[in-house]
Amino acid sequence: MLRNQRHQFNIPDEVAYFNCGYMGPLSKVAEEAGIKGVMQKSEPWKMTPTDFFTDSDIARGLFAQLINADAVDIALVPSASYGLAIAAKNIPLKEGQKILVLDEQFPSNIYCWQERCHETGAEIKTVPAPKDRDWTRAVLDQIDSTVAIAALPNNHWADGGLLDLVKIGAELRKVGAKLVLDVTQSLGAMPLDVQAVKPDFLIAAAYKWLLGPYSVGMMYVSPNNQNGSPIEYNWLNRAGSEDFSGLVNYQDEYQNGAVRYDMGQRANFALMPMAIATLRQILNWGVDNIYTNISATNSRISDAVRAFGLTSVPTEFRAGHFLGLEKAGGFSPTLLADLAKEKIYVSHRGNSLRITPHVYNNEDDCDRLIDALSRLSGN
Repeated sequence: MLRNQRHQFNIPDEVAYFNCGYMGPLSKVAEEAGIKGVMQKSEPWKMTPTDFFTDSDIARGLFAQLINADAVDIALVPSASYGLAIAAKNIPLKEGQKILVLDEQFPSNIYCWQERCHETGAEIKTVPAPKDRDWTRAVLDQIDSTVAIAALPNNHWADGGLLDLVKIGAELRKVGAKLVLDVTQSLGAMPLDVQAVKPDFLIAAAYKWLLGPYSVGMMYVSPNNQNGSPIEYNWLNRAGSEDFSGLVNYQDEYQNGAVRYDMGQRANFALMPMAIATLRQILNWGVDNIYTNISATNSRISDAVRAFGLTSVPTEFRAGHFLGLEKAGGFSPTLLADLAKEKIYVSHRGNSLRITPHVYNNEDDCDRLIDALSRLSGN
């Protein structure tokens, strides 16, 4: 089992940070990589055309390793919404078809589909929150021949409700529907294999569970979706762009694979080294080990707080790295502020007090959170 990794982060002893689902902290190696990247830009005379491609290709390869894909299948994007816009642009839709989404799904994976429905006459079908908390069955029950796309997460962003993407993907393929995933709230902390799930598009912003910088994201595009149209037309994703002296020889052809969907200015000389550092760190720890570590932390918390009336989604229907605590009658509107006064940080999403730890949370953090909730959650 992966040991506690708090020493890898600049988190003060008095801070109990259970809010990775809001913003993952940078590790020390990411900080160092970012500072080095900033200094590189201070001396541009030392930069060569190769520098515009090297880090991008390294990041592509590391992300591919994380999800069991090939580097050529990975595009570099600035955000989840950017990648989802690419998916929405490149999947055919027509009047009468449906797009499946979850009730109270994160808005970045809603707005682009609303726009496509306005354009095509298709409609969004919202899967109601299941009373038995089994999101997988709830989604499967909605799949029929009218479904063209399922735009889903791996777990619900409010309470961690889990979806079995392998089962869902298999049923979607039976009716010829596409699977588009925003896994920003799971990738890096929860194992995912695209060879098993077989999504058409998979997008993740780096700043949460990938512990990376803001304004960096990555997208997997299945091989049969790699001949579409990007949403911007930059020089880096065109064939032959490595030859700076020949850039005025305009090219109709794109770089191979998913690279055609890359954002402009992807070679961010501060942010990309940070993303590389965190991807390497996550791969070194092992996602299975990370998931086991975080799941154990959440199990300890959920077992303890049950004694004073706080419940959560049953373990079999919840992603282990997420813990959405619920209370009859709801929580006090001052609870987050009260916890913050004690330097304990969580989130409130929907009806859930969202607890999202990582490998830096130690036993003292857990003890402090449990004690504080026993005193404050009844207010």
